[in-house]
Parts: sequence; structure tokens; C-alpha cells
Amino acid sequence: MTTSQPSGLQILIVGAGFAGLSAAIECARTGHKVTLFDKVSSIDEITRYGDIVSFDPNGSRAFQKWVFPDTSSVAERMEEISRQTDWLDLFHYQGEFVTRQSFVEETKWGRRINGHRGGLHRLVYEFVKTRREEVEVRWGVRVVKYFEESDGAENEGPQVGVVIKGPDGKMEKVMGDAVLAAEGVRSRGRKLVLGLEEDEQPKSSGYAVYRAWFPSEPVIAKNPITKHLVEKGDQHEGYIGPDIHFLVSSIKGGSEINWVFTHIDDGNIEESWQFPGRPEEALAYLEGWCPVVRELVKATPPGRLIDYKLVYREPLPKFVSPKGRIALIGDAAHPFLPTSIQGASQSIEDGTVVAACFKRVEMSKEQVVPTALKAYEKLRYEIVHKAQAMGLKTRERWHKADWDGPEGVWKVPEKLWLLREEWLLGFDAEGDTYKRWPAIVKELQRKDDSHRPRGKL
Repeated sequence: MTTSQPSGLQILIVGAGFAGLSAAIECARTGHKVTLFDKVSSIDEITRYGDIVSFDPNGSRAFQKWVFPDTSSVAERMEEISRQTDWLDLFHYQGEFVTRQSFVEETKWGRRINGHRGGLHRLVYEFVKTRREEVEVRWGVRVVKYFEESDGAENEGPQVGVVIKGPDGKMEKVMGDAVLAAEGVRSRGRKLVLGLEEDEQPKSSGYAVYRAWFPSEPVIAKNPITKHLVEKGDQHEGYIGPDIHFLVSSIKGGSEINWVFTHIDDGNIEESWQFPGRPEEALAYLEGWCPVVRELVKATPPGRLIDYKLVYREPLPKFVSPKGRIALIGDAAHPFLPTSIQGASQSIEDGTVVAACFKRVEMSKEQVVPTALKAYEKLRYEIVHKAQAMGLKTRERWHKADWDGPEGVWKVPEKLWLLREEWLLGFDAEGDTYKRWPAIVKELQRKDDSHRPRGKL
């Protein structure tokens, strides 16, 4: 992977999730220095747990560009530990097979990568470690405040940065040229970007997700009801019922099993939004469901089940701060429902586009950051909100399925298929940035000119 000449810009990134790591890699690739902060003490705290995460072709493009010293790409290493299926078998919740959806044709757009969140996350971080000269990662650091202040100096941009609390409890003010807030749906950066006295809390979507991941031996592999999921290698099945969808994958040659299902949740989001679950509680939602589903839940070992509340935010009016030097990326800007299958991919695209915008600006150092981040917002705003809507459409398609009507699922099984559209899956975020760049810059310049004070005649 080639790297541009050093730019002299110092980029601060808050959050070492997929959005933060991809932004760090792409900014390093563009010639910038990066400091990345995360509140956990090490990458192990992020990668130890988790269920399956999916990257569609639009998200996996970047992985092909990230090449290790041994010339293997991140994409190639990810595929080695990912689910080896190109289909999804869909069943009625009582067990009757409905339809198989094939994803073979999507290879014309790129790779589909589906694997353990922790394993894939660690691979991205391992690649970050190859960029030590450009990227400094500071673990165990909590960002308590973002700031964007005028220093009063003529022709100078505002002071921008973060206030951090280190592992020793000491406070430190860290300055940079730009800050990317990538620490998720509860990002402290939202308060400054949106100009709020106090940021509103994320709201409950009314749904929650049980998710589990564990070895298939011995229980799953030896149970005659579930052994078909592992005895022929990787499998991928979905069971669709009233206001619930249940997905199960076997992975790594059938040696590991992952299941997840969405259910109604009326709990208080302020109490907790992720906590250990118990199989007997999950089973209560699955009365009348087929034996495969119920046996999977019963087989889940202690400590391997998580109950995760799905939260949402209203679409934000903007992603960039008033002075144009702090930007929200990833879930901090646009949280996705799991049924969109796009949250992780959109986070990767955010990092790619931010860095591409920095690269394209041909102005003084003081103008580079606000121009680049405002362009990032213009380039990303419409497509991420359009992609967010896909999650709701899929959930409604499954949870409210009409099975027996004249045009119902039994007569038209394809109605259960995931929505797979070229405008999204075939999208090249970096190429789109370069293609639209001249028009975006002209539009930004027109807006700047329209707000510039005019002298008296």
C-alpha cells in the first residue's frame, strides 16, 4: 500500500472500532499523522466477544488495498476465517423450508465477508500496527471533552482537540488539526457538533437482540436435530416468524456456531443496553418455534449469550462542527439496524471518504480541514441515510410477512429475500469522492461566498 508524502496534518481519532481504525489507516495512507484514543485498556477487550459481523462488497473494497508486508491483503486474511457460504436458506418459524437466496452474482461487485466480529476487528488492528510511524494508539484513555475554540490569532484556524483522562486519572489537553469522533452512538462529540447544551440519550427502538457464539462440539454436532448445521461445513439459515427473525451460522468448517434473533423489548434504555442473557429467558420468546431453533438456544453454554438493546437516533442535521474541524463518523453519525447488513461497511466507507477529501484539498493548511470535512458531509449524508432505511425495510419484510394471502410468501417466496441493490453494494466510496470532487468544492465555495460579509458601496 502506497503512502502519500507527509502532509503536516495531525488527525485525532476517538474510538478504535471499525470506523476509527479505517479512518486511521486511510489518513496514514494519505500522509497524515494520527493519534487514536480508546477507553478500553487493550484491543483484547474489544475483540474477546461479539457475534457475526458482515461486510458487503462496498465495505470490503478497502480491505483489498490494505496489504501486509508479506503481500497478503487484509481481505485475504479475513476470508480465511470467514463463513464459506454464498447463500441463505430461509424457513418458516415452525420449520418448513421456504426459499434459498443466492449471493453468487454479487461477486461482480466484490467480496462478501462474514465472520466473528472480534476476529475480523483484530485483523484490522494488526494492519494498523504496521503503520506505527504514522499512527499512535493510546489505550485506556477516556475522552471527556471535545473543543473547537478561536485562539484570536489573525488568519489562523481555531484550536481544536480533546481533553482526555488517562489510566492514571490525570487530565490532558491534546491539540490537533482535526478530530474524528468515532466512539459510537453515545459519542460526546455529538454535543459540540450539534450545538447542544446536553446531548439527548439514544432511544430504544422497541427491539433487542439475543446473540451467541460458541464451539459446535459436542452439543450441536452430536444432536440429531442440529447436526446438519455443522456436519457439511459452513451453513447459513434464517427462521422467520411473527415479529421475530432468527439467524444461525456455522463457521470455520462447522466448528463454531453463531445464532442471533431480534425480539420485542420494552425495557428502559437508560438502565443498560448490553448485558448477559439467559437461555431460558430467550426461549420464552420462542414458544411454538421449531426444534432446531429451540435446541440451539438450549445448547448455548453459560456466559456465551448477550442481550443487546437496539437503539436509534433521529437522522442528524449535520455531521460536522460549526467551525468545520470536528466530524462524526460511523455509528456516532448514523447508527444502523442489524437488518441493514451495512453498519460496518458504512463505517469503513466513512474513513475512506474523510481521508480522500483531505487528499483532494489543494489549499492552505488552515483551509484544508474545514473544506475536507464539509465535503465529507456532503458526500456521505444522503447515501448513509438511504442505506439506513434498508434495515427497517428488511425487518418489516420479515416480521410482518404475509404468508397466506393471494400474493403471500408461500406463493412468492422471494418476498423474504434480503434487499440487495447495486447502488449500495456496488458503490465505490473513494471513486465517488474523486468523481464528484470538483462539483462539491464549487458548491462549498458558493456557500462560503454567500455568507461572506460584503462591503458598503
